[in-house]
Amino acid sequence: MEAVRTAPSDKQTTSLKGTLRHYFLTWLRLTDRPTVKVYRGFGNTNQLTIQGTVFRRSAFPRKKYRNDFFVNLFSLIRLFLVKPYPEATIRVRFGEQTIDTRADPDGFFRVSLPLNRSLLPGWHPVRVELMAQTITPETVLAEGEGQILVPHPTRLACISDIDDTFLISHSATILKRLNVLLTQNAHSREPFEGVVAHYQLLAEAHSGADRSNAFFYVSSSEWNLYDYILDFSEKNGLPVGVYLLSQLKQIGQLLKTGQNKHRTKFDRIVRILETYPDQQFILLGDDTQEDPTIYASIVEHFPNQVRCVYIRQVHGKNQPETRATLSRIEAKNVPCFYFAHSADARQHSVELGLVAT
Repeated sequence: MEAVRTAPSDKQTTSLKGTLRHYFLTWLRLTDRPTVKVYRGFGNTNQLTIQGTVFRRSAFPRKKYRNDFFVNLFSLIRLFLVKPYPEATIRVRFGEQTIDTRADPDGFFRVSLPLNRSLLPGWHPVRVELMAQTITPETVLAEGEGQILVPHPTRLACISDIDDTFLISHSATILKRLNVLLTQNAHSREPFEGVVAHYQLLAEAHSGADRSNAFFYVSSSEWNLYDYILDFSEKNGLPVGVYLLSQLKQIGQLLKTGQNKHRTKFDRIVRILETYPDQQFILLGDDTQEDPTIYASIVEHFPNQVRCVYIRQVHGKNQPETRATLSRIEAKNVPCFYFAHSADARQHSVELGLVAT
């Protein structure tokens, strides 16, 4: 008697797809469980800025580093396979204070939390919860923890770009930048010679015992690369600081990595300066993209808050235009140094009295 063959049911087909999907995500070290990523934030004694992203699909942090082409390739690509959770409902908890809000269409949130008590300088913990929108009673679907910096009242603070300012990135040429990103990792890439020593001196200059000058890293690199950049910074001993990166990108936008609207970078720096109106800042950048123009505009808007501007020479073709732009800074009587080697920048900081020998 001939056996009766039946087509697989829709339920079986769905189950098979789900299993294959699970194995594929596991292979790429991705999870499709909701995740809340809380980035380092900043604030003063009156208000905190808390920032992060809610994901429907996110990448597990990389724990092992091998300088293998395919391992590095897939480790980078998976950072752009994430999927944000648009307009997610979140609850921020800081001490006894809570505030409810929604993420934006990219899953990103930036929350300004007025404080009901003054805070001591230092790092403070914060928790952010993803709240279910249709389940009652209220259910927490995921949560993440982060740290908020309230800087010590020191004389100086620093705002630095990342790519080609301290991290060799070849940002002026998209193919070279992609080659570095896709073939190396956060532990195999290198900073410019002498840059870490210069930054460490700036972090400790005139700060006093057990206190450091605040460091803010503002970049056109995407939030996809947050852990990548954090790993690089920690491995190389850069000053611990707050990172303000750019809009999350999807895999189809990988070729445009680092090519964000630079107006948002200006706005992020303005936000920092307005948070600390009595603070003087050292600005550090490079000539590969828009740092000179952005910093010149910052100086023109906040001349009393900028102590000095450093621009690294990276892209030879940009030097005439860069020098012309930097003349706008000098016209405001703000010291500016255009340098090729960090040793020269360090010596300039000594001569200016910013750091000790």
